[in-house]
Amino acid sequence: MEEKQRVRIPRVKLGSQGLEVSRLGFGCAGLSGALNAPVSHEAGCILIKRAFEKGVTFFDTADFYGQDHHNEIMIGKALKELPREQIQLATKFGIAREGDQVAIRGTPDYVRECCEDSLKRLGVDYIDLYYQHRVDTTVPIEDTMGELKKLVEEGKIKYIGLSEASIDTIKRAHTIHPITAVQMEYSLWTREIEDELIPLCRELGIGIVAYSPLGHGFFGGKAVVESLPPDSLLAMHPRFTGENLEKNKVIYRKYVDLAAKHGCTVPQLALAWLLHQGDDVIPIPGTTKVENLEDNIRSVALKLNQDEVREICEVVAVNEVSGERELESFAKYSWKYANTPARQCAAQMKD
Repeated sequence: MEEKQRVRIPRVKLGSQGLEVSRLGFGCAGLSGALNAPVSHEAGCILIKRAFEKGVTFFDTADFYGQDHHNEIMIGKALKELPREQIQLATKFGIAREGDQVAIRGTPDYVRECCEDSLKRLGVDYIDLYYQHRVDTTVPIEDTMGELKKLVEEGKIKYIGLSEASIDTIKRAHTIHPITAVQMEYSLWTREIEDELIPLCRELGIGIVAYSPLGHGFFGGKAVVESLPPDSLLAMHPRFTGENLEKNKVIYRKYVDLAAKHGCTVPQLALAWLLHQGDDVIPIPGTTKVENLEDNIRSVALKLNQDEVREICEVVAVNEVSGERELESFAKYSWKYANTPARQCAAQMKD
């Protein structure tokens, strides 16, 4: 594939409620730190505008990303220089900072407060896709969804999404108001949603938004061919530390050979594999570098047949991946425990 080849990013339906997005989205979290060193608002705006120029129109942020809502404010600045009607903007509520700790909140009053605040920070009249970032197990999902439904009726949000929600939560939420998309971690080394959750979403007409599609950067070479950024949370991540990392490096090296066989980069092959899981699966890779952005976009042009998809799965066998997929502090909020009262989580996680 020619390096300078212009790749056309097609548009697809996300879910069955009418939302149309670019086949590849852009996850904005990394622009505000946590896994990477944060970038300035100016640098972030340049990258977002570059992504739009390349055909990416689906941008994903959250009120939790960055200190003092750094990410939403940055996105708002970038949007002022882009045609709003051509952008599909997703943001999230539900994770609140309480000092050095986080709390999960989903009360109706909190839903409305967060939405109003996000609209102001983003400088927009409406949010295209509004997610509950994590499920508040102390509040019935019906109450949370009831308020989100009101926000749709008022025109403040267009579509409703859930992130890291359990199967039961998705079913119950969908009866209150149709869910457009469920955002889940999904990548070559994290495929646990394939057995039940994806089939349920397809049955209900719900799209899948794949966050961390490069395994928190592992399939971009983080901790393998380049050092982890200073202060990165990945330095505590189970898959990026100690013996687990050494075992995972073996998988990476085999995968490098496979990417060379396909004449593409490692990230391109990882994203192409995800893109071949169905048109209803939308990866949202993030980056702080223009060259990585352009490399990711070229994955859209990479075609794989069924045998090649199967071979990729065999090279990155999930049963050979070492370490849990999440930081311990966030694991109790993942979809497997998203419908479980907090007091039961610790016991279940030990089973």
